[in-house]
Amino acid sequence: MKKKWLWGSILYLTVLVLTACGGEGASGDGSGTVGISMPTQSSERWIADGNNMVEQFEALGYETNLQYGEDVIENQIDQIENMITRGVDALVIAAIDGESLTEVLELAHSMEIPVISYDRLIRNSEHVSYYATFDNYQVGVLKGEYIEGYLGLDEGEGPFNIELFAGSPDDNNAYFFFDGAMSVLQPYIDNGQLVVQSGQTDFQQVATLRWDGSLAQERMDNLLSGFYTDKTLDAVLSPYDGISIGIISSLKGVGYGSGDLPMPVVTGQDAERPSIASIIAGEQTQTIFKDTRELAGKAVEMVDAVLKGEEPEVNDTETYENGVKVVPSYLLEPISVDINNYKEVLVGSGYYDESDFEE
Repeated sequence: MKKKWLWGSILYLTVLVLTACGGEGASGDGSGTVGISMPTQSSERWIADGNNMVEQFEALGYETNLQYGEDVIENQIDQIENMITRGVDALVIAAIDGESLTEVLELAHSMEIPVISYDRLIRNSEHVSYYATFDNYQVGVLKGEYIEGYLGLDEGEGPFNIELFAGSPDDNNAYFFFDGAMSVLQPYIDNGQLVVQSGQTDFQQVATLRWDGSLAQERMDNLLSGFYTDKTLDAVLSPYDGISIGIISSLKGVGYGSGDLPMPVVTGQDAERPSIASIIAGEQTQTIFKDTRELAGKAVEMVDAVLKGEEPEVNDTETYENGVKVVPSYLLEPISVDINNYKEVLVGSGYYDESDFEE
C-alpha cells in the first residue's frame, strides 16, 4: 500500500492534471481514454484480454492505456493511480487482489471515473460500476460434471481416488469455481464413490495462491509421496490450465502417463495453448473455454454506454455481492473442451489455428 504522505501528493497532482486537461469524462461520442489494468502477462489469456480490449476500444475511437501489474499488488495500484492522474475517462480492472483496491477506487470516484470490474470481482468498494465476467459457478459445475461422466460416477462406478485443487484465495472467482465443482462432486465424496486420500477438501486447504503452477506442482508432489505410494490417483480437480500443467508435471515425475499407470482425469480452465497441446498429447483431459473476445467486447460495450450516459446491458443483479454492494453484472457462458471438440470450439471459432498446436 502507498504511504499516507504519498496519497496526499497523488490527490494534489490529480486535481492539477484534471484542471489542466479538463478530464471530467469522455464526450460520449466515442472519444476519450480508457485505462485497462490487467494482472499479469505470465498467462496468455490476460494478454489476449488486454489486446482484445485495446483493439475494440480503438475501433470505437477511444485511446487506451494498457498496463500489467505482473501479479504484484503494489504495481497494479501504482499503475491505476498513474492512469487516474493522467486523466483517463474510465477504468477497466482485472484485480490481482480483489480486496486491495479500496483506496485507489475512492480516488477514481472523487474524479468521477467509472470502474468496470473485469472477470475478477473487486471487493469492499461501492465504487464498482459494473462487472463483466463468465458464469463462474457454471465453470465449476462443468468441471465437476466432466469428472462425473468420465469416471461413470452417475452410473454407479467407483470408488475412485481424487485430489482437489482450488484457485487463489484473494480472487473471488476461485470460490465460485470450487463451489460449482463441489456441488457435483461432494455427493460422491459423501457416499464413498470418490475418496480424497489426503482428506484435504476445504477450500483453504486446497487453494493455490496467485494461481501459481509451481506451487500446485509442489503440493501435488507432497500428495503423491504422502498418500499414493501404494494407491493410484484417478482424478484431479484443477481450476486453471497453469495449475494443471504443474500437476501433470508432478504426475509424470512418478510415472503417470506410462502404459501401466494411466494419467488421471485432470481438468483445467482458460483453454491456453500449452494445455490444448497437452490434451492432444493425452495428458490433460479437459479445460474450460472462456472466449476472451466476447468478454472484452462486453466490457467495451459497458464503458461505451456509461460514457454516453446510457445504462449498460446486464443479466445478473443478485449474485455478485462484493461486501459493500451487489454489482450489476453480465455473465457469459463457458464451454467445456476436450479431445473430442477442441477443433470445433477453438479452431472452428477462429480463436486458434490448427497450426498453433503443431510441433
